[in-house]
Amino acid sequence: MEMVRTIRVVAAVIEQDGRYLITQRRPTAVLPMLWEFPGGRVEETETDAAALKREVRHRLGVEIEVGQLISFVSHPYERYVVDLYLYECHIKSGELASLAVNAFRWVTSAEFDRYPFTPADEASMNKLLGMT
Repeated sequence: MEMVRTIRVVAAVIEQDGRYLITQRRPTAVLPMLWEFPGGRVEETETDAAALKREVRHRLGVEIEVGQLISFVSHPYERYVVDLYLYECHIKSGELASLAVNAFRWVTSAEFDRYPFTPADEASMNKLLGMT
């Protein structure tokens, strides 16, 4: 049996005034133009928090504070498995900018269904919607 590669991915759940920050993948990305919580891949030598700070700074130009782990989902894609860890985060400084994303939006959880999310993020939504 062939070993399937597992990719560890972290994402920031940033909530402000009842709205959540979501980002749209670039047209040239894997899963182009789909929406997701901001974040990215954890490199081998990184902690989840360090990866999340690096990815959000790279993609959106802001510094974040990483809080507690909210949820975890493992989602199989055709050639690999994504282990997605969602962390509660807060923006510490900087102005949001679409540096390495196509777009970003602040949306309420009731508006999530208006945005086509990546399958792994979609799977994590059910857990998030259970949050109060």
